[in-house]
Amino acid sequence: MTRPVLYIGNKNYSSWSMRPWLALKWGAVAFDEKIIPLGGEGYGQSQIREVREVSPSGRVPALHLGDLVIYESLAICEWAAEQAPALWPRDALARADARAASSEMHAGFAAMRRDMSCNIRRRLAAAPDWPADTQADLSQLFALWARVLERYGGPFLFGQRSIADAMFAPMCTRLRTYAVPTPEFARTYCATIFADAAFQEWERAGEAEPWTIEQSEALYR
Repeated sequence: MTRPVLYIGNKNYSSWSMRPWLALKWGAVAFDEKIIPLGGEGYGQSQIREVREVSPSGRVPALHLGDLVIYESLAICEWAAEQAPALWPRDALARADARAASSEMHAGFAAMRRDMSCNIRRRLAAAPDWPADTQADLSQLFALWARVLERYGGPFLFGQRSIADAMFAPMCTRLRTYAVPTPEFARTYCATIFADAAFQEWERAGEAEPWTIEQSEALYR
């Protein structure tokens, strides 16, 4: 099989691209990356021409494995775990728990994602007044983290670094970007993510990117 190619969006903005990128890095799975700057005609409608050319869904990330395309973040993470099983906890029950948490992130927290768009470079001086559904998402996020950190002992969500951490890493950046008041255990967990070498590689690249998405940069100015 030819070397996998991961098509991703801007590292400053594309939280869904970050997730499988981290999983592949953590699993020491060799791959090439190609960045497609997001924005312009078709943005927000899954109709960017360059993305449609590499992803059937019109969205990134998309992992090309020869003539097969895996075009969904959690599915790419699962493929990575087939190559590097340590990306999930070894214990079967812990593994099921980690998959449940990862799936909750994948399908949930819509209000947070709506109101706290990923923007690694941005730092607000104070948090906005969030609507009720966003506050509920924050409460749910902290409750989930508190439960698994207590059960599995940290410093990562399930003790050792896993796909669950790749799924939730962008949420740590959102808490930092939007100055969200955060419980101590959550600050400690986010500090663990921010200290990770692969995350720092992604962060440096995102901070150095020349591209901006005007719609995102205009939020909460």
